[in-house]
Amino acid sequence: MSNLETRPAEQLCAAGERNPGVELLTPRDVPLGGPRAMHVRRTIPQRQRSLVGAWCFCDHYGPDDVSRSEGMQVPPHPHTGLQTVSWLFAGEILHRDSVGSLQTVRPGELNLMTAGVGISHSEESPPGDRPPVLHGVQLWTVLPSSHRDVEPHFEHHGDLPVARVGGARVQVFMGTLGAGGERLTSPARTYTPLVGAQLDVPAGASVELEVDPGFEHALLVDAGEAALGGEPVPRDNLGYVAPGPDRLTVAAGAEPVRAVLVGGEPFDEDIIMWWNFVGRTNEDIERAREDWMAQMVDADDGETAYVPGAAGRRFGEVRGYASGPLRAPALPDVRLRPRTRPTGRNTGVAPEPPAMS
Repeated sequence: MSNLETRPAEQLCAAGERNPGVELLTPRDVPLGGPRAMHVRRTIPQRQRSLVGAWCFCDHYGPDDVSRSEGMQVPPHPHTGLQTVSWLFAGEILHRDSVGSLQTVRPGELNLMTAGVGISHSEESPPGDRPPVLHGVQLWTVLPSSHRDVEPHFEHHGDLPVARVGGARVQVFMGTLGAGGERLTSPARTYTPLVGAQLDVPAGASVELEVDPGFEHALLVDAGEAALGGEPVPRDNLGYVAPGPDRLTVAAGAEPVRAVLVGGEPFDEDIIMWWNFVGRTNEDIERAREDWMAQMVDADDGETAYVPGAAGRRFGEVRGYASGPLRAPALPDVRLRPRTRPTGRNTGVAPEPPAMS
């Protein structure tokens, strides 16, 4: 899913300090679309650390019962300057976008959308007969300046590399990872050196991963009692490890562990994130919002719709979704404040901006 917050905070994201050992990032509960909407557990970005390589966003949701509701219903909305990575543990999500994609994603499959200069998309639980539980992660990677204005495109990968090491299972959905002497490489396109993988480790077992020592890594624990390099990482938390090790060991306690590993070369550009936009300056964000809102119109039935000719505009048009596109939240009454690189780069996130209406 995407960021449906009605009062999104502007955040300056930058590489943080490299602390020894495992640094724990605890999640915060975020309601998407208001207090009655679906809740997610967000571990990045936050003040403690806002980037892990190029990974700039991690929402963890479910397991949610969608058998007695409409499930996930995210109307068309825009993105710039990033890739969205949809990864499920259970359930199904139907993706539509303005480049004409229509694709259901299921557990073990990857939906990867590259926004580039601008794209719009929707996400929904498929109508009719569908799995009763929805459970997964939504991840974003920031595009480097050299590729942030690429043409938008979409990829689906249903056949991703898997290794079995002892009783553990390792599946790589982005980048390359070593396990059990094998090098597993995803066919998905990346724009910076990075890795993303699901790990399933039986109770009492462990798996050793061969990693790039130039990468920083983080382990999001979905289920079980996990240890990363011998240090505990509680369920729903993200355990961060700075560059240096060429081996990482993930162990399970009394219960099987399911976790997602992300990592990459430390990202050396400061970025600004607001709502579903990633840019380098306040002007980038303001321009993206203006371009999106220029496509909004109130239809005769009271719904928000695209203006005529939206297909020829920056964010295009998503066809087939039951309702109209989302309006962007309002910017503050005053212009977004200019930012500077945080002193010492120790937080990675700028102070909170003025309240959004």
